[in-house]
Amino acid sequence: MTTSMRPRSAGNPCAWCGRAVAAVGVGRRRRYCCQSCRQRAYEQRNAVKGTAIPADAVILTAGEASELFDRMFEVRCAAEDVSTAVAEGADTAELISMCEQLTALAREAERFR
Repeated sequence: MTTSMRPRSAGNPCAWCGRAVAAVGVGRRRRYCCQSCRQRAYEQRNAVKGTAIPADAVILTAGEASELFDRMFEVRCAAEDVSTAVAEGADTAELISMCEQLTALAREAERFR
């Protein structure tokens, strides 16, 4: 199988919002999950043209940055809970549940906008 004919893996993140982007069969990979994300990215690129801000910079409001830090804190706390549970010899079912929660929090923390 040649490189161009390999099946694509689904789930690459949207360059704007971080949600999963549907894989297409042929052609260039999609970078955005929907037209509105593509439009927001275009507006962002044009807003920073002619400034010292790099085109690929992620600009967050103070509220968005605070929410991101909160999500990151939740992930760290969940990871510490898993570590403590392992050290205390928690049963497998409890560890699986905690790991699933940690994974869900990490996915949410990946979202920038």
